[in-house]
Amino acid sequence: MKKIRLALIAAIALLLTGSLLAGGLHLYAGQQTLPKGTRLAGWDIGGLNMAEVRSGLTDRLHTLETLPLMLRAGANTELTVSLQEAGVSYEAESFLQGLKSLSEGNMLERAKARRRFAASWDLGIHLEMEHLQSSLSPAWERESFGHTVDATRRITEDDRVVYTKETTSYEVDWHGLELALQAALPTKLGSPDILPGKSITLEVPLTVKEPAITLKALQDQGIERKITQFSTSLGLSGPGRTFNVQAAAKAVNGTILPPDAVFDYGKAIEKAQRESGLREAPVIVNGKLQPGTGGGICQVSSTLYNAALRAGLDIVERRNHSLPVSYLPKGQDATFAQGYINFRFRNNTGKYLIIKAAVEGRTLTVKLFGTFPKNVYYNVQSQTVEILQPAARYVSDPSLPRGGTRILQSGKVGYVVETYITRYVDGKAVEKTKLSRDVYPAQKQVIAINRGGMSKAVQPEPVKKPLVEDGVRSNE
Repeated sequence: MKKIRLALIAAIALLLTGSLLAGGLHLYAGQQTLPKGTRLAGWDIGGLNMAEVRSGLTDRLHTLETLPLMLRAGANTELTVSLQEAGVSYEAESFLQGLKSLSEGNMLERAKARRRFAASWDLGIHLEMEHLQSSLSPAWERESFGHTVDATRRITEDDRVVYTKETTSYEVDWHGLELALQAALPTKLGSPDILPGKSITLEVPLTVKEPAITLKALQDQGIERKITQFSTSLGLSGPGRTFNVQAAAKAVNGTILPPDAVFDYGKAIEKAQRESGLREAPVIVNGKLQPGTGGGICQVSSTLYNAALRAGLDIVERRNHSLPVSYLPKGQDATFAQGYINFRFRNNTGKYLIIKAAVEGRTLTVKLFGTFPKNVYYNVQSQTVEILQPAARYVSDPSLPRGGTRILQSGKVGYVVETYITRYVDGKAVEKTKLSRDVYPAQKQVIAINRGGMSKAVQPEPVKKPLVEDGVRSNE
């Protein structure tokens, strides 16, 4: 009987202990307040009701995101936006998940969550700079700081090279601004910074914005002065030829040649055809003058050739006309036949080169601007070393008396010409070089003849493929 009573007492004791434990666990796990000592981003929330904390957290996060951010850029530029407008957002997802674990699940799970609940929690802060970039846009930068202006170089009417310095402005240093903003953002919910009336002031870091073309970059190209010029006369050129010379000069004018670049006259003529067109004027076809398109364009290539020689430039391709020209000594011209003969030279000065070409009155002038020693100049001289006598060509004419002849075309002598260039330094000749040996073929004398029963028949002239010089090929 005694044993039964002891067992009963023990059972009752266990039941009471279990009940007490269960009741204590229920009371512990069922608390609606946060554990003592809990802090959320500096905000002491220990012992506070969880519902109040949730509501208070929402209000404080909203207060943070609506804080005014005053951005100062330079002395007189200010812009005020909210942190939210600047791309800043706050969240406490980790804390809210922890808070959720205190009120969800069974009693044992909630008790474990409370026991393991962290004493300190931080805020999540996110920054999306795209929002701020929409406010501090390139348009805002131009309005606040002005815009950049490229440095310029111009050549005056009296051939001076004048430079104008560039204008710089400022632009936002976005990496620096991001770092500065991250450092300035409030991170504490209990901070006085989030009290009403508070704001954040931030100096926007700026960097100097350079224009695309700077004075140094222009000056480094080496366009220092006019280094040479050469002129030829248009003489009695008709309107068509004058127009073509002007069109070719316009296409050449303003050409900028980098160091070692090759000037291609053929490309300049293509440009003249596109932009101005070419008119009818006498051209040279197989050594004879006849109507054509573009007559006169070789005066520009020839004038440019002489300017290039006097600047010591490397002549890559050049050939004389098949007929002497009136505007230059024999041996100093440069012909052009589209698709067959070109004029090219290389800029070997080591610096940039600018070509200016224009017709004023009845004179075509080509000027070269760049870098060239002031104590150096070149002299070009040509001499005829041989005169070529014209041969005779006979054509049949039955209307003449038997054995009779008649001159249809007088022949013209031809020339073999040698041209030399002499380099002078400090007024003394230091080097003489043979430039070219040019042949201007003689023009045949054409004679009509009636050979009748004479034994020697007239041989027909071989047909030559037309080669158009000093003009362009017809599209027909």
